[in-house]
Amino acid sequence: MSDDNIIKFERRKPNKEQRIVSPMQGKALAWIAVIAALVLVWAYYQFISPPSLP
Repeated sequence: MSDDNIIKFERRKPNKEQRIVSPMQGKALAWIAVIAALVLVWAYYQFISPPSLP
């Protein structure tokens, strides 16, 4: 038996509202990313990298 001619009634999925980031939040996130990158670079050279030759 073919189901091609049967209409399936399904609930619509609710649309998720898109979050709008304000320019102030965008700048804050950018600065946080820059500071986090600098901390990670410092931690790498402080604790992980091999000691440099004198």
